[in-house]
Amino acid sequence: MPTTAPLPHDRSAADDAAPASRARALTKVYGSGAAAVRALDAVDVDFATGAFTAIMGPSGSGKSTLMHLLAGLDDATSGTAHLGATEITSLGDDALTRLRRDRVGFVFQSFNLLPMLTAEQNVLLPLDLAGRAPDRAWFDTLVTTLGLQARLTHRPSELSGGQQQRVAIARALIAQPDVVFADEPTGNLDSRSGAEVLSFLRRSVRELGRTIIMVTHDPTAAAYADRVVLLADGRIAGDIADPTPESVLAGLEGLRVLEAPAGTPTGATPVVDVTSGGVR
Repeated sequence: MPTTAPLPHDRSAADDAAPASRARALTKVYGSGAAAVRALDAVDVDFATGAFTAIMGPSGSGKSTLMHLLAGLDDATSGTAHLGATEITSLGDDALTRLRRDRVGFVFQSFNLLPMLTAEQNVLLPLDLAGRAPDRAWFDTLVTTLGLQARLTHRPSELSGGQQQRVAIARALIAQPDVVFADEPTGNLDSRSGAEVLSFLRRSVRELGRTIIMVTHDPTAAAYADRVVLLADGRIAGDIADPTPESVLAGLEGLRVLEAPAGTPTGATPVVDVTSGGVR
């Protein structure tokens, strides 16, 4: 049975002052020797609190690897990842499990709802597993914002894809996490349902004060964000503020340049200059 009061999130004033998430020289290498693959190469990046940030890049650019390291779902080879002021790359398994449970939310492409539970039970599942009592006012706010009032008693098989993803978003937000990581959240949805889900994600940032970091391959989806971070070859390759589909497409096109322009140091990744649509 849930306890009568929620467990602390172990946040501090330092957490409140720090970026919601950040990486310093974050590196991930798979394999060893001649077969080694450097998926992420000494990445430095900050993600602001109360913002919606999209991570984009070509297939194999390291965008999913970056998200997994920032979320504590994978181990870094070197460098550090922080959630607020907490360095998660140095945490043991138990502390990392608790951090993911209490301070991180996840939204996946495949929804990951339990088929035997109702929508309401799926939303409340993280709190049930943590032994925490729900904040009914927050639950009601999420249900109203996401338009789920009439669907709470329905099981996933009775919901459309868009409705299932809205349940998944409510589940990710129910514990009021510091950051929600969304991995291709519209990948299994049609364009209309995808637009609805993206609108809800943006509303959760602007109206509910959440922080969202989303991996996507879709320029239209990325344009819902406040900022787009571009990756190429495991490195930061561009940064787009106030993105539009056109500026994101221009940035991605810049990443397709096969050779760095004259003057680019050997081995460096060209950095997209979205003001000109080229690279620098």
